[in-house]
Parts: sequence; C-alpha cells; structure tokens
Amino acid sequence: MKSSATAYPIQGLIKYHGLRDEALRLPYHDSISVCTAPIRTLTTIEFGQREDSAEFDGRKAGPREMERIMAVVDPLRRKAGEQSGFRMVSENSFPSNIGLGASASGFAALAVASADALGLVMDLEEISRYARRGAGSASRAVTGGFSRWYAGGGDEDSYSRMLAGPEDLDMSIVCALVPALKSTDIAHREVVTSPFFKARLEYITEALDKMERAIFARDLDRVCSLAETDTLLLHGITMTGIDELVLWRPETVRVIMEVKRMRQEGLAAYFSIDTGATVYVNSRLEDGKEVRSRIEAMGIEAISCTVGGEARVVREHLF
Repeated sequence: MKSSATAYPIQGLIKYHGLRDEALRLPYHDSISVCTAPIRTLTTIEFGQREDSAEFDGRKAGPREMERIMAVVDPLRRKAGEQSGFRMVSENSFPSNIGLGASASGFAALAVASADALGLVMDLEEISRYARRGAGSASRAVTGGFSRWYAGGGDEDSYSRMLAGPEDLDMSIVCALVPALKSTDIAHREVVTSPFFKARLEYITEALDKMERAIFARDLDRVCSLAETDTLLLHGITMTGIDELVLWRPETVRVIMEVKRMRQEGLAAYFSIDTGATVYVNSRLEDGKEVRSRIEAMGIEAISCTVGGEARVVREHLF
C-alpha cells in the first residue's frame, strides 16, 4: 500500500480565475495549460498507518495544507474502502510559492500515487477529478503536455484531457524567477468583485477555441502570443478586485519590457505570468539559450524548461 509518483508543474496559457464551488474547486470556465519539465514534484504515500501525516520539503504540513491533502486522499480512500491512516512525503525540485505551479504538480503527484497505493484502476482523466480537489490546476498536471480542464457542471464532468504531448510542439519555456509572497486562494475569491470579470466570461470561449486551434495546428508563435494576451487580461482583473491585488514586482515589469525588446529585435519571445510575480518567457526551442542569457544578464535567476508529460508512478521512493 505504498506508491510514489512524479508530476510537472503547469504554466497557464488560457488561465482559470475564480471558483464557483470552493469545496470541489469547480471553476467558472475551462482553461488550457502546458506542463513545464524537467522541474517536478516527487511524492510518496503509504497507507496502513495509525494516523495521517504529511511533509513538504522537510517540514510538517500545516492545517490548511493538510485540509487540501485530505480533500484529495479521503475520496480515494473511500472509493477503495480503506480506513487506515497514511504517511505522505513530498519534495519539489524547484522553489515553491513563487508562481511556478507547485500546488499543481504537488496534488497531481499525490492523486496518482494515492490511487496506485490503494489499488484503484483509473485512467488519468478520472484521476484528474480527484487532483482538482486539492488545486484546480492539478487536474491539468495529471494529464500533462498541453491539457484542457473542462469546467463541467459538477464533480463528475470537471476533468482534464491532454490536447497535445511534449513531442508535438518544440517549445522553450524560460522561467524568470521573481520571489514574492502571494495567495492564489485570495485572488480566486476576489475575482468576481472586478468590474472586468463579466467581460472575461464573454471573452473566454473564443480565447479557448483560438488556443486549441493553435495547439492542434502546431502554431507555436500563435500559442505564445495568445498566452501573453491572456496574461494581461487576467492580471487586469486581479488588480481591479476589491483588494486591488498587484502581484507583479519591479523585476516582473523589467522582464516584460525586455521580452518586448527581444521581439523588436526579431526574436519571437512572449511573456506569460500566472498568479504571482514570476515570468515565463515562451519561445521556440532553438531560441531558449538566447532568451535565458538575456534574462540572466538582467541579474534575474532563470530556469530553462521544455514541455513536460503526464504524471506517472515511479519506483523512486522518499521513505
């Protein structure tokens, strides 16, 4: 009753913002993302314990973290008819809480490992429903590559499906790390207070269709351009909510302006920012080294990534 799984974090391309059901983490609309490899989360879970316990990167999980872990594990435990406790240990190969999607990879790995440890036979789309209860974006980290999370009408039909795999688009993703404390839950809760949220709901269907068509056509420049536009729209909503959350930092804006200079000079690079200050700079694979060099020349730490695949069970255990 022990298993380990690994999953890659995600970058939102057409991002989700806001939850119409916080308990089940059901969104207002569909969303599309891409997984970023080789950075990953590795999680080991073992049932048959006296009580439930969890550790993240060497520290004990706090009450809110434990609540979200239980939201994933308890439904799987009930499905398997298991009543024993569990021990969970999870490690990230990258910094967490700076906008790199650590919760997505963390809960994706947890859901896949838990299902395997409990002997449940489910495909990744079904497992994505359980991962979603810990973090909405985790549903897409389960199915990997370029994935679409369908909002659905309820728990049963809110799941993720892969649109294209890592081998389908040669995409470079340079993560320009800008540390800044943030709360994704607060941002999602406040979204409905922005006067622009209704406009986003009207825009989102066409944006999703455009992104999906670009992915199917293997039109990387179009994929990156659409993600950049969606970034500006999403943060406009975040900044105009009731608490006027400005998640960007001066370094964020500096990277944005540098990316614009790259394009003016003929380098097809585009920025994308999830709920935080860290910037993804997306480009063709062959341009990744130059993009990273330009970011590091600004004195900003960068991580080079490519498209990551689906979450999977591994033999590499943490205990």
